[in-house]
Amino acid sequence: SVPACCSARYNLALLACFGFFLLYALRVNLSVALVDMVEPNTSLAKNVTSNVCPEHSSTINAPRNTTGVKYSWDADTQGWILGSFFYGYIITQIPGGYLASKIGGKLLLGFGIFGTAVFTLLTPLAANLGVGYLIAVRALEGLGEGVTFPAMHSMWSSWAPPLERSKLLSISYAGAQLGTVVSLPLSGLICYYMNWVYVFYIFGALGVLWWFFWMFLVSDTPETHRSISHAEREYILSSLKDQLSTQKSVPWRPMLESLPLWAIVVAHFSYNWTFYTLLTLLPTYMKEILRFDAQENGFLSALPYFGCWLCIILSGQIADYLREKQNFSTVCVRKCFTLIGMIGPAVFLVAAGFIGCNYALAVAFVTISTTLGGFCTSGYSINHLDIAPSYAGILLGITNSFATIPGMVGPVIAKNLTHNNTVEEWQMVFYIAASINLFGAIFFALFASGEVQDWAVSGYHLHRN
Repeated sequence: SVPACCSARYNLALLACFGFFLLYALRVNLSVALVDMVEPNTSLAKNVTSNVCPEHSSTINAPRNTTGVKYSWDADTQGWILGSFFYGYIITQIPGGYLASKIGGKLLLGFGIFGTAVFTLLTPLAANLGVGYLIAVRALEGLGEGVTFPAMHSMWSSWAPPLERSKLLSISYAGAQLGTVVSLPLSGLICYYMNWVYVFYIFGALGVLWWFFWMFLVSDTPETHRSISHAEREYILSSLKDQLSTQKSVPWRPMLESLPLWAIVVAHFSYNWTFYTLLTLLPTYMKEILRFDAQENGFLSALPYFGCWLCIILSGQIADYLREKQNFSTVCVRKCFTLIGMIGPAVFLVAAGFIGCNYALAVAFVTISTTLGGFCTSGYSINHLDIAPSYAGILLGITNSFATIPGMVGPVIAKNLTHNNTVEEWQMVFYIAASINLFGAIFFALFASGEVQDWAVSGYHLHRN
């Protein structure tokens, strides 16, 4: 095969990695800034101190910046603000996959991130105008982000040789975890030393900068790339020649009747339930239950995603090694990785709810839970490209639409279950997430496939004879 170093496909993976890094930084920053944007609720603290962990003294006594504007939003309003992103996000998933198959993923992904960055820059202004404006801007950010994953999957269907799929995709999507890792503590520090508005200005500006690089350096297919070597172009095209369909119309009906596709849908939904619940509420849990301040909070909230990032990169390498060198079947690798990546997190999440105020263990369990989730990227997450490379973008649009529902309802349900912020209420939240995960893992293990489906290559067979 063609060396990986400095190759066009690995450059694409790295630029995509930075893109998803920024995408998640732009998505997550609000969960941290929100803690600072809201007036502290003093009446709540008095009621429930009996069930909550003791304050623990913080050694950091740096002068804290308090110039940021504070808003009096109640818990339910905050739930809506955090959920609003997903209302935009869900709308553009399937159209995003369909458009990417028509106009190519490059423009779609580029402008998706560019749009998200611009709306992020407008966030402080929107918050000043009122909560309705803020919700609208977040929903518009969601619209922009909604096309990104389907567009990326669509690009990889022309760029990733089958036996390098897990590696290349895990590098590009791991950027999302890394964005979470960096932006959680960084947002905390920016809020602490500067002012929460800079959280939005700094990340927004970086997003615009990335866009220039992306538009200049990347192309939709190996054929149209400016500086790809002849050897690499031939290598990629020959490895994909039996996998892509030549028919122009999308086989919607057989696609929607395909059980392997529904296996991915269920797994994706279940995994995201846990992922989104933690992503949006971990800062709150650490502040209200474990009593960490924003600065400690940012670093500790980021630890789980750092673990997940490492796990995604490593498991991508391992998955392709097992398929290429050890002759494991694709479906066996996808199922095993999905089982580890969903049952592992379920077990440790439930454990995290039961150790009371042992901070170290709580952080350790939540970290292990999220880290093991990284196995799923080389499990169900890449499976779209196994069963229908030509339509991978559309398939991801379909599964991600379902998988966005947890982002909309998960945090709202969790906020409703935790009105008094007692440990028992949070245990309930963890229980629900764990049982959904368990169900998803079993469903995927029963019905997933690793083969290209007949409906995905039918055009190819017609033309071969």
